[in-house]
Amino acid sequence: MLNFTVGPVMSDERVLEIASHSSPYFRTPEFSTLMKENEALMLRFLSAPAGSRCVFLTSSGTGAMESLVMNILNDRDKVLVVNGGSFGQRFAELCRLHKRNMTEIKLDYGHALRREQLEPFAGCGYTALLINMHETSSGVLYDMPMISSFCKEQGILLLVDAISAFLADELDMTALGAAAVITGSQKALAVQPGISVVALAPAALERVAANEEVCMYLSLKEALKNAERGQTPFTPAVTTLLQIHARLKQIEADGGPAAERQKIAGVARQLRAGIADLPLTNISESPSNAVTALHPENVPATEIIRVLKDEYRIWACPNGGAMADKVFRIGHIGHITEQDNQTLIDALHDMKNRGLL
Repeated sequence: MLNFTVGPVMSDERVLEIASHSSPYFRTPEFSTLMKENEALMLRFLSAPAGSRCVFLTSSGTGAMESLVMNILNDRDKVLVVNGGSFGQRFAELCRLHKRNMTEIKLDYGHALRREQLEPFAGCGYTALLINMHETSSGVLYDMPMISSFCKEQGILLLVDAISAFLADELDMTALGAAAVITGSQKALAVQPGISVVALAPAALERVAANEEVCMYLSLKEALKNAERGQTPFTPAVTTLLQIHARLKQIEADGGPAAERQKIAGVARQLRAGIADLPLTNISESPSNAVTALHPENVPATEIIRVLKDEYRIWACPNGGAMADKVFRIGHIGHITEQDNQTLIDALHDMKNRGLL
């Protein structure tokens, strides 16, 4: 099967080979050294400011999202949440669950955030802003420099979910003044799921240290304390962490994050150009390199997903809820070759010729 979802994605042979072995024991000096290298490489690839730290949680990306809400924010904060789709909605739900004083900025599906939509909240005492840099459900990539500028002017902590954006789109933690950035193993890192990554600038580290502990498993205090010795508080997804190390070293050897981003952008351009003549509308005002969200004009999106899977052995990415029949997504992250892309392009054209698109 070819996998064009946005996670888990296809991995290359070097990553897959690591998964073919039993997980080693991890409370060793060797594993600690590897983990410290993982932290250093992640901070460098994120262009994190001096004094930043990075921890690895054994969880999905939602675990990292919740860790930000629980560990960095507290009940004295006044929080803005940008809600432009399923994952913005998840941040809002997490804030409600943990009783944060939260205001949603709701966006129309597929639409970008504009400065004028932030202006009503200027001078209103907001202390933090939560945003999914790339709203994966709609394919929208938000204007992070604009959002950063607003947060800097207002003295607002910027907390960024870059789970799908890391390595796919430009991300400079220092330039943005981001207090925290999160990502996940199964996205552009292109390894097995199970690890979420939390990078914390000094402003976020101060918050974590000052806030009362409210959890155990997702405690950033404990994660940071253990990371000082290159370890995790609890048994981690060891094999996935080994794969992350291999991928980070591979990316470094191949030219770094800029080269990886250029490769992913090329995959996206090839696919979008190859289907431009088909009755499929890109619904994103400002699409990310990571994914293309498409509205089929003639058939339900769920039927396209089914036919690709059952008849062409290709996984595309469905949407849930009200968008299930209206939008499907094609991912551009992971180990996707030009030939893989062409196979999908040819399949979609064949579906059109058969009256299935």
